[in-house]
Amino acid sequence: MNGLERLNLQANSMSGSVPANLFNITTLRILGLGQNHFSGRLPSNIGYGMPNLEGLYLDLNNLNGVIPDSISNYSKLVLLDLSANEFTGLIPNTFGNLRFLEVLGFNDNNLESDQELSFINSLAGCRYLQEFTTGGNPLNGILPASIGNISNLERIDMSYCGIKGDIPKQIGNLSNLILLSLSHNDLTGLIPTELSGLQQLQGLFFQFNNIGGLIPTSLCHLHNLASLYLSYNQIIGALPECLGNVSSLRYLYLGFNKLTSSIPVSLWKLKDILHFNLTSNLLSGSLPSEISSLKALNLLDLSLNQFSGYIPSTISEIPNLINISLASNKFEGIIPDSIGKLISLEMLDLSNNSLTGMIPKSLEALQHLRRFNVSFNELSG
Repeated sequence: MNGLERLNLQANSMSGSVPANLFNITTLRILGLGQNHFSGRLPSNIGYGMPNLEGLYLDLNNLNGVIPDSISNYSKLVLLDLSANEFTGLIPNTFGNLRFLEVLGFNDNNLESDQELSFINSLAGCRYLQEFTTGGNPLNGILPASIGNISNLERIDMSYCGIKGDIPKQIGNLSNLILLSLSHNDLTGLIPTELSGLQQLQGLFFQFNNIGGLIPTSLCHLHNLASLYLSYNQIIGALPECLGNVSSLRYLYLGFNKLTSSIPVSLWKLKDILHFNLTSNLLSGSLPSEISSLKALNLLDLSLNQFSGYIPSTISEIPNLINISLASNKFEGIIPDSIGKLISLEMLDLSNNSLTGMIPKSLEALQHLRRFNVSFNELSG
């Protein structure tokens, strides 16, 4: 195979060990072996036989053992994908030698690191690195400030890694960042105000941690933010009024925290929001008729709070609503007859309130309704 530059065997049913001679085709620039059933270890000298290699795809196999240090000899490597295998041992500290690397993926393995996650320090040498995914590995370390030195990063996924300690404020230096996922870890401390520097950020995923303090108003300066996930933390205080200025928001998940006060009027201006989830907090106040401004809304979950007053009839003016949960609050009065106009509705949970009157006959028109719960109210009929 003299002269072979691209070898793509991806998405087949190949099994067994990867033939060692594949790693000695000196002319190869792209080697795609991903999405197969290859098993066994990579040869320790893997990094010496393909001096021109730019892309190595080994993802979605059953490869195991340690990641050979010699991979760092691929001086022209642009993409390295080792994700979804069974690799073990420490993540090499030598990846910083891959100075043209743009994509580095080793999520969903059994890889470890030292307490300082020192392999991140070495990545500062990867000045072109845009995508960095380590999610689903038991790293169990503290995120170092040096992550802020990987200057061209656009996507970081370090979810499900057992990361501890504070979120380093230096992440705010990553001005090209589009996605930041640190969910399902053991992070503590506060959300850094320096995140206001992430002007390109579209997705912020910090759910399932132990982050405390207030929601910083600096997040309101992220004018491209579409997804804000802060659920399952220890966040306290009021919802920032300025969140209503983040008109790009599509998914707002703040449930299972300790938020207090009422919903700021400004949030009813988020006319393009799709999911609005504030469940399981200490929020109070009433729902205004302006809720109808959320014209694009699919999901509304305000359950397990202390909201009171009447359910506004204008809720029927949100034509795309699929899921509504107002359960376990202090709502009173009747179930609005107008809810029968929400023809896309699949789930309606109004249980554990103080609603009175009869169940509206108009609800018979809800042909897609799959779950309907009005238990533990004061309904009659």
